Amino acid sequence: QVHVVESGGGSVQAGGSLTLSCTASGYSDHRLCMAWFRQAPGKEREGVAAVGSDGSIRYADSVKGRFTISKDNARNALYLYLQMSSLKPEDAAMYYCAADSICGPTTLSGEEYNYWGQGIQVTVSS
Repeated sequence: QVHVVESGGGSVQAGGSLTLSCTASGYSDHRLCMAWFRQAPGKEREGVAAVGSDGSIRYADSVKGRFTISKDNARNALYLYLQMSSLKPEDAAMYYCAADSICGPTTLSGEEYNYWGQGIQVTVSS
């Protein structure tokens, strides 16, 4: 069982920056694939960025050039980060970290991830 916890959300003005962090623990093999998703009120969940078990990365077109995803290994956990810059009001949403141990090609499809955090709010004011 993989336990996923997000941190680092908050409020920022448009054009500002924010970094989200995620800790995935409870799995001894560090070959997890992980991703960030977001969901704004009244909208469908959207894949934002993903890192495959092989380190390959995918971004949603809406965040390319503004967001950077990275992953770091520790002894008993994996850490996933999302550095967000040039934030826009439309980036405001609940952000979720997701992970899985059975990994195909790096994907932004939420159906491919079985372990999810509780979510963390990002607010962007204009």
